[in-house]
Amino acid sequence: MVTQAIDRTERERHPRGLWVLAFTELWERFSYYGMMALLALYMTKQLLQPGHADKVWGLAALRHFFEFRGPMSDIAFTSLVFGWYGGLVYFTPILGGLVADRWLGTRRTVTLGAVLMAAGHLAMSLDQTFLIALLMLILGSGCLKGNITTQVGALYPAEAESLRQRGYAIFSTGINIGAVIGPLVTAGVAAAFGWHAGFAVAAVLMLLALAVYLGGGQHLPDGRPVLTGADLPLAEAGDSRRLAALLVIVALVIPASVGFLMISGIGMIWIDGYVNLATPLGAVPVGWFNSLDSLSSILIAPCLILLWAWQARRQREPSGLTKIAIGSLLVALSSLAFAVGSALSPQPGTVPAVWALTGYLGMGVAFMWYWPVLLALVSSSAPARVNSTMMGASFLALFIGSVSGGWLGSFYDQMTPAAFWTINAAVPAAGGLLTLLLRGPLQRALQPAT
Repeated sequence: MVTQAIDRTERERHPRGLWVLAFTELWERFSYYGMMALLALYMTKQLLQPGHADKVWGLAALRHFFEFRGPMSDIAFTSLVFGWYGGLVYFTPILGGLVADRWLGTRRTVTLGAVLMAAGHLAMSLDQTFLIALLMLILGSGCLKGNITTQVGALYPAEAESLRQRGYAIFSTGINIGAVIGPLVTAGVAAAFGWHAGFAVAAVLMLLALAVYLGGGQHLPDGRPVLTGADLPLAEAGDSRRLAALLVIVALVIPASVGFLMISGIGMIWIDGYVNLATPLGAVPVGWFNSLDSLSSILIAPCLILLWAWQARRQREPSGLTKIAIGSLLVALSSLAFAVGSALSPQPGTVPAVWALTGYLGMGVAFMWYWPVLLALVSSSAPARVNSTMMGASFLALFIGSVSGGWLGSFYDQMTPAAFWTINAAVPAAGGLLTLLLRGPLQRALQPAT
């Protein structure tokens, strides 16, 4: 009864626009993660095979560019493409934030992004247009991702910091629900009808996301550009100091992003090659594992919301930077689960699935400790004149993390899996410890000028 009462209070206190944005992002993430669950395996098992690779417009030139250090395996090339694609998806929100702040406003920019992403998913239905599809998905995500996240923060008054963090946790839960069901559906469709059918499902769900967003527009904050004419917000004392501190915090999240994002690309290849997927009902589709981290994020979210609310009432809630450090260290521990499983069972197809389950579920818990908190910090601390741009800049952590992870993943087949996953654990562990060391000065820098 107590839990039900708290849940009802949470629903009543959060604005209706939060639920519109959460459901929009749910279906957008369904399409995105559904496609990502297929991408690495699609490339290694079909696209890069003879009779397919030569049909893809521009692929030979791209491979020649990446092979500046010499010929590379298909796995290495896939890791680099995956890393750069994932990275650019998270880099372009900076440009999308500028477009929203200066010209189109958040609503029109989000709508444009949804249309581009739907077209990109449809283009994935053909081998020939593979790179064109990735380009449209990159640009579409840039228009949509940072701006819809900015709208969440704009729903709350400036003084409601703890409530805003819980709102972002709810919003992230919508992301994770979509990320759970997306790979389950697209991987199942791909197994039954082929890779391109799985990509087509992602396109349909992207159109559903657009319909939800447009249908709930009356509950969303004003989406007009803020950097025009007399409406230009004035710079305030301490703006530069807070911006510098926020950029440092974004940088501190990069190591966690390297470790976390590795599970979507190399993680799929590792499971396909080394994990024992046999069950009495047949082999488990590899892509289904890409749902596990999001599932655990969903399960842990209400626990964290209740925990942080309880701590806030007693003035014992950890600071945002402490939460980020905890999340980074949890990423490291989750990656170590893959390393231990690989060390104990080094032969292909012999790693017990429990090690993969432990690592993926742990990654989802870690994500909820650091990513929603980073978004809330940026939303509450970034100056109004560049709020959308700074929200987009927060995704630089994922851009650099994905590109760096793609580069690290290109060495995967040059060492043992146990060694690879140990290195992948060391990166976020270092980031978490550094965050703990710097949290005091950074927290002081984020304080408003007096």
